[in-house]
Amino acid sequence: MLGDLTERDRAILALESSWPRHGGAKEEIIRAQLGMSAARYYQLLGRLIESDIALEYDPMLVRRLRRLRDTRATRRTARTPGFVG
Repeated sequence: MLGDLTERDRAILALESSWPRHGGAKEEIIRAQLGMSAARYYQLLGRLIESDIALEYDPMLVRRLRRLRDTRATRRTARTPGFVG
């Protein structure tokens, strides 16, 4: 059911998929290509990678982004004083 992804959703996933090939600051690319702030972009990306529709659309990318997010969260938690894991 790929029709449920909006054009903006597909553009966000496309930018993430092709990011290593871009030069320059990512924030500049986000603003130029998508017309939104980096903060808004990351909010939307975070919601998007949780959706089954995005997973169906680009499973390798979405799984990779989920792993990166989870790894970063684990590192942040491990650095939290008093945390016992």
